[in-house]
Amino acid sequence: MGKVIVVTSGKGGVGKTTSTAALGAALAQRNEKTVVVDFDVGLRNLDLVMGAERRVVYDLINVVQGDAKLPQALIRDKRLETLFLLPASQTRDKDALTTEGVERVVNDLRRHFDWIICDSPAGIERGATLAMRHADMAVVVTNPEVSSVRDSDRIIGLLDSKTEKAERGERIEKHLLLTRYDATRAERGDMLKVDDVLEILSIPLLGIIPESMDVLRASNIGAPVTLADSRSAPAMAYFDAARRLAGETLPVTIPGEKRGLFGKIFGRRAA
Repeated sequence: MGKVIVVTSGKGGVGKTTSTAALGAALAQRNEKTVVVDFDVGLRNLDLVMGAERRVVYDLINVVQGDAKLPQALIRDKRLETLFLLPASQTRDKDALTTEGVERVVNDLRRHFDWIICDSPAGIERGATLAMRHADMAVVVTNPEVSSVRDSDRIIGLLDSKTEKAERGERIEKHLLLTRYDATRAERGDMLKVDDVLEILSIPLLGIIPESMDVLRASNIGAPVTLADSRSAPAMAYFDAARRLAGETLPVTIPGEKRGLFGKIFGRRAA
């Protein structure tokens, strides 16, 4: 049975879709069958980042409502045979998602994939709670700014109360992915430092993605950054994050921060 991961945040624009695509491609490159699922009904963007917008025929809503079978809606990536996309609808709203339908689709995906990565809409409304409901673990994406971190803290509370695991009295495994980090700006006090974010959110650190034009360039050409430029700094950070998700123990370094020859290492709180 596959493992379900929700990529979530309270605030929009922090890099959830970019991270979903990058982590999905990184896991697929380990030769593990991976599907990325867009839960942002009405505002779909994951198909653009994956370069598959012209190939969408059926979508998540069609499958949830029984108008199409799952294999009809799944889009296999042209670059990686182990990577698939289940797109969202662009013309419907989130009320078209039903609890029973989402559960059926997620259970079906578990039977066919090693990893199911759900790209959640921002916020705390229905689409977000349905995206996280069946998750085995969560990747909480945040920028190093106060409003983003505060909203992520709210999401952590929802993960501990609105998921199937929470209802069974279990705690969902949560990991922090810090995106758009700039060590120079953090040192000047223009953004929060890594220690500050960890102190506020108190969940294990999965990775730190540096601020980089490589991410924007990858999105503009319709490719996850881990496929577009696998040697770039953000791609390497996503590859390491994927390895940690898969159970490997790796120290997390702060990109761009010099401490002697290497950046500061977070071994204790790394995921």
